[in-house]
Amino acid sequence: MNKLLIAILASVSIISVAHAAGDAAAGQSKTAVCGACHAPDGNSAVGNFPKLAGQNERYLLKQLQEIKSGSRTVVEMTGLLTNLNDQDLADIAAYFSSKNIQIGAAKADLVEAGEKIYRAGVASKGIAACTACHGVQGKGIASAGYPQLGGQHAQYVETQLKNFRTGVRNNDPQAMMSTIAAKLSDKEIQAVASYIQGLN
Repeated sequence: MNKLLIAILASVSIISVAHAAGDAAAGQSKTAVCGACHAPDGNSAVGNFPKLAGQNERYLLKQLQEIKSGSRTVVEMTGLLTNLNDQDLADIAAYFSSKNIQIGAAKADLVEAGEKIYRAGVASKGIAACTACHGVQGKGIASAGYPQLGGQHAQYVETQLKNFRTGVRNNDPQAMMSTIAAKLSDKEIQAVASYIQGLN
């Protein structure tokens, strides 16, 4: 039994290493097409295209794999990953993860409401604080595959929360985000998205 357990643990370790084997230097040369929308360093200047810079590598790789497989639909990405293999995706994820995100600014009139939701949740609706999974500074939890949010475009965050709410996006583990977003009003989504844009 002990030998079987050791063999299983060894297999898991090998799988984990395989998923974390992205090469940032190699990834840079594979991101020319990505740069058109996300900018060469991953700091997209356009609100509907997410900033990839500094994103947790495990999370980013998962998104790339799911977009390629079709389990997450992103119309703008259609066909762009088709000819890339697993190593290419790992390298791209490693490259963007190695960059520093440029933090934006929250709208002054939304800071108080957004901060309250992000740091304390909405108890009356059974909504947990965003900090539980994304951290006080919005860095996420890399080991768990939870994404960095701090500095992300408010427009992109707002769109994703609404997509989770309506089921357009449903690739969140255990439907965590879908459950939370379903309880948020448009006004609450706008406030927390704005707060996240200026969070660092």
